[in-house]
This record gives sequence, structure tokens and C-alpha cells, in this order.
Amino acid sequence: MNRSEKAALQLRAVDVLRTLKETRTYEELAAETGLPAGDLNRYVNGHVLPSETRAREVVEDVGADLLAEELDARIAVDEEGYVDNSRVVFDQSFLSLVPPVAAEQLGVDPPDAVLTAATDGITLAAAMSRYFGSRCAYAKKSRETAVEEFIEARQRLSSGIEIDYYLPASAVDAGESVLVVDDLIRSGETQQLLLDIARSAGADVAGVFALIAVGDEGIERARAHTDAPVDALVRLD
Repeated sequence: MNRSEKAALQLRAVDVLRTLKETRTYEELAAETGLPAGDLNRYVNGHVLPSETRAREVVEDVGADLLAEELDARIAVDEEGYVDNSRVVFDQSFLSLVPPVAAEQLGVDPPDAVLTAATDGITLAAAMSRYFGSRCAYAKKSRETAVEEFIEARQRLSSGIEIDYYLPASAVDAGESVLVVDDLIRSGETQQLLLDIARSAGADVAGVFALIAVGDEGIERARAHTDAPVDALVRLD
């Protein structure tokens, strides 16, 4: 790991700790992370940066585990397998914890744009774009009246129904890097449409990330359509 990569990892760890600290005392945070409260105080207040080893533990282990536990506690699955994640996608303070952990999981550099599909993916995409300093773009199932040019993707679902997604052509430029995100991945059909849009725009896909993956079908489908890393924070059987 070179110096810039090390610094980025350390800053990601500080971002995770600062956000967790908003709802915890230093003693509570120490109990959850296994790090001394005094050290946590210095990290959160910017006096020192955690070592590379500690930073990786925070982002890859502690941060990811705490987020996954919190996310799992906030979602409900009914007897037919439908997921209610409204307590997640409506909570911007929780979503602000996700980007540094997602960045470390995927191993991606800041993209030029974060791409998602309307509507539930928008709040996650907004949190990601703020963290990376990137544009936030989202495709819709309808055309905007005032927009003249669109990138369109169409797919016939297993049910036989065709769905279309439209993205204003000005949202993503050729040669830009795009991170595809969504709140939920089940069949992978929406993610495939977003990947098709990125490909039509001439963009480079940096990665695909979802908060929740239901089963393996969606993850495997996305991986079949891109060489970029694909991952989810929580996986449900």
C-alpha cells in the first residue's frame, strides 16, 4: 500500500468512527470496537490518525460488522420473502456510515458519478456521492419532458413484462468512472439495466454495491455483466 492509499484508508476509518460517535459515548464506542476510549477521542477529534492496521480493522471488521448488525436489525422480511427496508433508506444519518465501508469492500477510487435507479436507491446514491465528491445520477422509468436526449435500457423480465429505464444523456460522459449502487439486489435485473446504461454512455464501471442482497442470483448476474467488483453489505438467504 502506497502513502496515498494508506492515508485514504486512515481517513475512511476516521469517518466511520466520527459517525458512530454521533450516537455513542466514547466508552460505548470503545466496548464495540475494542479500542481504548482515549485513542478514539484523539482519532475522532483529528489529533492523530489510526495506524494502518487499526484503520483496516475499523473499516473492514468493526465498521462493517457494526453496520451489518444495525442494518439487519432495521429490516423486516415477511413470510413471502419481501423485504421492508424503509427504516434504512429513509435514515440519511445511517446511510452516511456506508460509503467508507463500501469503498473499502470494493477497493474503488472515487468515481466521477454514482448511478442508481429511482426511487429507493436515491438516498444511498446521495450518501455515496457526498462522500466521494461525485455527481449523483439516477435512471427513471419515464422520460423527463424538458430533456431532449436520453440513454435508454430495456429488458424483458422473467414474467414477460418489458421495463425501460431512461437517464438524461448529460448525466454521464464517455470515459467517466461510474459506481452503480442500489438499496436491494435480488434478481439483478435492475443492476443489469444500470450496467447497460453505463455501457451505452461509454463510461467505465468502477463497481456495483447494494445494501442488501437477497440470495445469490442478483450478485452473480451483476458479476456476469461486469468485470468490476460486486458486493453487498448484508446478504439474506
